[in-house]
Amino acid sequence: MDLDYKIYLQRAKNELNLSLIIMKVSDDKDLQLSIFGMQADTYYSAAISHAYYCIFYATKAYLLTKGIKTEAPEEHKKTFNEFSRFVNKGTVDIELLKIYRNILIKADTLLCIFELEKGKRGRFTYRRIPQANQEPAQESIKNAQFFFKSIFGLCEKIT
Repeated sequence: MDLDYKIYLQRAKNELNLSLIIMKVSDDKDLQLSIFGMQADTYYSAAISHAYYCIFYATKAYLLTKGIKTEAPEEHKKTFNEFSRFVNKGTVDIELLKIYRNILIKADTLLCIFELEKGKRGRFTYRRIPQANQEPAQESIKNAQFFFKSIFGLCEKIT
């Protein structure tokens, strides 16, 4: 078995932690001013993006435990499709796929995550003020936490 799955799990955890840090900074205007000397602003779209990457890397870890390695081009699409196969076979809970699909769509809308998927998706422009992203960011982080915990557990059982 490819032990690189542990590296992907560590990366997933790092992305989750970063999304939590970004939420904290976005929510705490005094912190922004006192520590960073910045004007108050929000970075919720970045929190959503890092929550997505938590899910993406956790999924790559799981796939590696099954002997499947996804690479560019279209790495995100390939990873999602391979993961979907395990859900469709009943190996992985359908709820995890729903979370993956949901956050994938959010990340695509906010940050053009799938720009790499040549010709399949154009760029999307998010037309809301950054503060309006707080609730979707909180939901994305909650989903990423659940997803990471679940995938981590599956990987530990496999290994």
